[in-house]
Amino acid sequence: MASSSALAPAAVREMQRDLESQANALSKIQKDISKNHEVRKQFTIQVGENELVLKELELLNDGANVYKLIGPVLVKQDLAEAKANVKKRIEYISAELKRMDRALKDLEDKQNSKKESIIRLQQKMQAVQAKA
Repeated sequence: MASSSALAPAAVREMQRDLESQANALSKIQKDISKNHEVRKQFTIQVGENELVLKELELLNDGANVYKLIGPVLVKQDLAEAKANVKKRIEYISAELKRMDRALKDLEDKQNSKKESIIRLQQKMQAVQAKA
């Protein structure tokens, strides 16, 4: 009986190390989720801005002058080309948003799995401590 109680503190220490490791992993996942939200917010803003630009371009007559800012210089650009560029930018950013959504779902699944694992480990530790 004395040998099993001597093993309990070692087992608890091992579980505590494992718990700390899993808590650190959970913290990293939560930071990644936070970064994902920040990047998503920027992409959402960019899509909104580009959709507004496209609406403004749609209001112009075919012969209207359109200028693109390149560095400190305004360069004349064809209206159709300007519309195509903005549409392409919206498509690209929208695709990035979808990719970010998939990554966020994966991170949230990992987070939930890690939380469940931590809870199981905590319950196991309590059971071992109660026996000791």
